[in-house]
Amino acid sequence: MENKATAIASASVSYHMIEDEEAQPLLANRHSNPRSEDQSTLIQRAISQTFKSTAHLANLLPTGTVLSFQLLSPIFTNQGNCHPVNKTMTSFLVALCGLSCFLLSFTDSFRDDKGEVRYGLATFKGLWVIDGSAPLPPEKTESYKMKFIDFVHAFMSLMVFVAVALFDQNVVSCFYPVPSEDMEQVLMALPVGIGVLCSMMFVTFPTTRHGIGFPLSPR
Repeated sequence: MENKATAIASASVSYHMIEDEEAQPLLANRHSNPRSEDQSTLIQRAISQTFKSTAHLANLLPTGTVLSFQLLSPIFTNQGNCHPVNKTMTSFLVALCGLSCFLLSFTDSFRDDKGEVRYGLATFKGLWVIDGSAPLPPEKTESYKMKFIDFVHAFMSLMVFVAVALFDQNVVSCFYPVPSEDMEQVLMALPVGIGVLCSMMFVTFPTTRHGIGFPLSPR
């Protein structure tokens, strides 16, 4: 009886050991590499940070320009598989959107007597109302005149758009399908550097304009 009980107990222990081994993933025991898992985690974090940085930078740009670029970029670049005609179209798209970001930095808005928002283009004499239906009151003309800081903001907006374009994988794959190691470092560091510098400049010298594509004017 004792031998039979011992055999049953040994069989039970062996069964539980086999069950525990089956519950553990074989690939994790034999083929897992801590270094590869760490690298995958770092890559995922870098990608996540890239998307967050792009979102933050896009907040500094006209929404219409950013939306148009994001919609047309995969089409013009053929999802990164560029032919010569795709490169030409993509270059035109980037240049047009960059020019839009630069020029829209000089636009501003105000509320007329009825409370409706009117948009205009800042000049050295005041604000030229685009639709011409409600001219700016003379007492407010001085605050809407074009200033040196407007050119600084326009240039920074252009640089921020360049950073957003460099974050776009389709654009990068179109112009640099097989980048060298030095170019990869530049493509990784340059957008981040531009984003940090321009963000600091925008915080230090904030704009008071509420132009086309920007938040509505409270005034």
